[in-house]
Amino acid sequence: MTDDAHRFTGMYDECRQRVWAYVVSRAGRQVADEVVSETFAIAWRRLDDVPEPALPWLLGVARNVLRDNVRAEVRREAIAAELRAWTEGDVADQVTERLGVLRALATLAEDDRELLVLVAWHGLSPKEGARVVGCSSAAFRVRLHRARKRLKQAMEATDAGARREPLPHVRNLSEEWS
Repeated sequence: MTDDAHRFTGMYDECRQRVWAYVVSRAGRQVADEVVSETFAIAWRRLDDVPEPALPWLLGVARNVLRDNVRAEVRREAIAAELRAWTEGDVADQVTERLGVLRALATLAEDDRELLVLVAWHGLSPKEGARVVGCSSAAFRVRLHRARKRLKQAMEATDAGARREPLPHVRNLSEEWS
């Protein structure tokens, strides 16, 4: 066993229970194992930065991991709530086609929704969208094409379930997504 592995194993054996107890006291047992695992993964990657004694540093890392997890969950819930809000209420009375698009959009994976929203709602070009998601323009176009196909399939599934005719005065939003 290398010196680093020996040091990490000792630190893990000495501190794991206390880090786990800290996380449980802050967030409950449901997330404790995941947060503790991430904390020690960070400790392994940054082993040279871990001071002696390691416990305060590990608790700080666990606190940051918890904070990041809470932020990510809040973002996911906010997006889901926003999508639900767009599909409820008087919008259904006014714009049936829009409701169908939004319902179908809500069924897509987050990555597909992001691509479609960047292009359709934020008006970005594929080149600009590629910069946002961190890929090449060609990869973005391929992903966008696939996302549009999945949106179309989701809309057809939604339409088959609802069997509603679009209002004649409402423009066809599904064509804007193509």
